Amino acid sequence: MQNIISQIKSCGVIPVIKLDRADDALPLCKALADGGLFAAEITFRTDAAEESIRRVASEMLADGHRPEMLLGAGTVLNTETAEKAVAAGAKFIVAPGTNPAVVRWCLENNVAVIPGVCTPTDVETGLSLGLTTLKFFPAEAAGGLKMLKALSAPYISHGVTFMPTGGIDEKNLADYLALKSVIACGGSFMVKDELIKSKNWAEITRLSKEAVEIKNKARS
Repeated sequence: MQNIISQIKSCGVIPVIKLDRADDALPLCKALADGGLFAAEITFRTDAAEESIRRVASEMLADGHRPEMLLGAGTVLNTETAEKAVAAGAKFIVAPGTNPAVVRWCLENNVAVIPGVCTPTDVETGLSLGLTTLKFFPAEAAGGLKMLKALSAPYISHGVTFMPTGGIDEKNLADYLALKSVIACGGSFMVKDELIKSKNWAEITRLSKEAVEIKNKARS
């Protein structure tokens, strides 16, 4: 599990994807990879999620030009969905909140899980379940950078890190990534619905390159 968290940290930016059609999953993830983003979180907000994960997991393998896509499942609200996602090929699970049943299932099955938190009580619930990497969500609506700095402070000595998600875009991405407590940011600005529906893969690649450049400058 720690290896997956390390890979997420290395990626730095995790596109958060909502797909209405599984047929769009593969070209979309290829566009992300062409832009230098080799990780993605496909959310269970539509009926196409499971099949989308299955197709990407089976097709986006490492080749001579790029590494394998690190694929996660988002909006996982129960153990049944977690089981479906992992069976389809997801390597990590992300949730908007902290459901102890989902966390325990993931830990029992050696699956990396990043549940959502936005209060100190949430963080301590995560710690009590054995987790130290948590999703700060919804980041901007919950107070943004100021809130995350305050939330991080009591737990830095306990090794707690965060993956803020929600309202993060090219304007504030660098600020979040500059925080020592942040291992990566989730965002959808490079995979907006209109870009996917219009199959504008070139623009998705361009925005992915921009995200990578922002990440590299923030971490330099």
